[in-house]
Amino acid sequence: MIVTRFAPSPNGPLHLGHAYAAIIAHDLARQAGGALKLRIEDIDGPRSRAEFVEDILADIAWLGLGHDGEPVFQSTRLAAYEAAVARLKAIGVLYPCTCTRARIAGMATRSGPDGPIYPGTCKGRDIDPVGAAWRLDVAKAMAITGPLSWHDALAGEQTCAPQIFGDIVLVRKDLPASYHLAATLDDATDAITLVTRGRDLFAASHIHRLLQALLELPVPRWHHHALLIEASGEKLAKRRGSPSLADRRRAGEDGRALADALRGNRFPAGISLSDV
Repeated sequence: MIVTRFAPSPNGPLHLGHAYAAIIAHDLARQAGGALKLRIEDIDGPRSRAEFVEDILADIAWLGLGHDGEPVFQSTRLAAYEAAVARLKAIGVLYPCTCTRARIAGMATRSGPDGPIYPGTCKGRDIDPVGAAWRLDVAKAMAITGPLSWHDALAGEQTCAPQIFGDIVLVRKDLPASYHLAATLDDATDAITLVTRGRDLFAASHIHRLLQALLELPVPRWHHHALLIEASGEKLAKRRGSPSLADRRRAGEDGRALADALRGNRFPAGISLSDV
C-alpha cells in the first residue's frame, strides 16, 4: 500500500505552495487506495507555535484533504532522535564541530546544494562536544555502506551522491536533530512508502538514502514535484510573506475550488509552476 505524508512546520502560515504539495501527496495516496499521514515538524524551538498548528489543521480541512489517523508531532520523538545519534556515534561517523557559518563561508572553497561546503576543519581534532554541533563524516559513512541508489518517480533511478553536501550537520547546537535526520527517521517510523516533496529538496534525498543505510531503515520511493513560483521567479516562501491560505480561508474563498484549480495547474495571478 502506498503511504504518503504532508509534513509542514508550524513556524508560519501555509501558502499556496504548501497547498500544492499537500494536494499531490493526498491525491497520489488516494488514487492508489493508500493513506496520507499528517506530520507536524515542530522541533524548531520558539518558532513553532500552537496557533500555526491550528491553522494548518483548518487549512487542510478547508482544502478538502482528508488525512489518515491523528497528526503526529516531531516533538514527541526526541528520544528516537537521540537514540539514532548515539548509534551513529557508536559506529564512528559523527564528529563535533564548533565552526560558525561565517567562519565556514570564509574558509570554504566550493559550494553545494546548501551553500558553502564545510572544509572539514574540526574533523580529527579534539573538540569539546559540549555545545558543539555534530557532523556526519560522509566519506567514512559511504565507505561503510558502499554504493547506494534511490528512485524518484519522475527522474528515475539515481546514484547516491551525498558527498555533494560535504560533511553536513545532523545535530545542531540548538536542535536535537537536523531536518535530514529527523525527516529520515520520521518517514521510517510512519511507514512512508512514497516521499513526496518539492524539487528544491531533490538533493537532500542523497543524504537521506545514506542515513537509511547506516541506520538500517526501510527505503521508500521519492516523488519530487515542481514548485509554485512568484512573478520574480522565486519559490513561494513564508519568510517572504507569500499570501497565506488562512487569509484566503477567512476571506470566504472556496477551499475545495482552489484545490481543484491547483490540481489543474490553474494558479492565481502572479503565480506559476516552475519548469526545472
